[in-house]
Amino acid sequence: MVKNFYLLVFCLISPWGIAHAQKVTKTENVILITFDGLRWQELFKGADSLMVDDTGLIDTPGSLLADYWHTDSKKRREMLFPFFWSTIAAEGQLYGNRLFGNKVDNSNKMWFSYPGYNEVLSGFADDERINSNSKINNPNVTFLEYLNQMPEYNGKVMAFGSWDVFPYIINEERSGVPVNAGFDLAEGDDLTDVERTVNRIQQEIRGPWGGVRLDPFTHHFAMEGLKKHRPKVMYIAYGETDDWAHGGKYDQYIWSAHQTDAYIKEIWDWVQSDSEYKDKTTLIISTDHGRGITKTSWKDHGASVPEGGEIWMMAIGPDTPASGEMKIEGQWNSAQIARTLFKLLGLEYPDNKAGSVIDDMIQ
Repeated sequence: MVKNFYLLVFCLISPWGIAHAQKVTKTENVILITFDGLRWQELFKGADSLMVDDTGLIDTPGSLLADYWHTDSKKRREMLFPFFWSTIAAEGQLYGNRLFGNKVDNSNKMWFSYPGYNEVLSGFADDERINSNSKINNPNVTFLEYLNQMPEYNGKVMAFGSWDVFPYIINEERSGVPVNAGFDLAEGDDLTDVERTVNRIQQEIRGPWGGVRLDPFTHHFAMEGLKKHRPKVMYIAYGETDDWAHGGKYDQYIWSAHQTDAYIKEIWDWVQSDSEYKDKTTLIISTDHGRGITKTSWKDHGASVPEGGEIWMMAIGPDTPASGEMKIEGQWNSAQIARTLFKLLGLEYPDNKAGSVIDDMIQ
């Protein structure tokens, strides 16, 4: 009896014991997903009445109306994002509907991609050093790198992205986190049939942009990575919505947004069908920046666009209360994601510059 007592005391006071004693959450795995440049307006109100049938922003007049238009904005958003407004609205949380005073913003004042992704991944804005989209290795340590340094997570952290700057944002060279992004191919001697097929098709279909591949390649590489390598932490960054918007293609923007909702559904359905991940995995989904609200400014973002820092986020998982659309007034920001993610894993975030935990996201 005395022996057992001293063993208990040792476990509680030792570093190993403290780390495990603090683990009160059910989350063992996290998948973070970003959705480049998707506005909160489409997420919470569906297709925009200003643009849904504008012949200057869509190739074929009326092509969006049957699938995405309804006079009721709640119906419109369900048509555009059926997974978000069924499963996540029923079992998780969605933040950022400013009509209720529920505000989510960037902390950085740049309001474009690299600063936005740095903030999401490292937990704080760094406007002095992260102020361009140049391919410069991130001087900041991301939550992915911190986790990859831990024995429990080392070799179990992966990242996939459509934009070819992600290896620099994550600092693949220093962090050791494998990043498949841009036009990278799946590598290794044990490629699956799917990986070989996606490798071939990606080389045959380049897409319309020089530095951003089409999202189907990112998605299927990520899905195979999840099934094959079974990571504990994965980051997936879809990119099409922002590039279609910059090109003024509202129809492509809407179709891509709808398809990404379907991709995220596929990820969640697989997670919930696998015993290693089922009821042990949290999905956090957000964006890197907002964009304008007029027919012209919608194409852009950045410090010159007043709405460029207005964003959103959502979560679903075993520790997140099923509160649905958050209607409480308040202010949140993307700098809070990294520390919240660590808290879900039962860990303390090691950088005191990072934003605070989103308490409502963890019961």
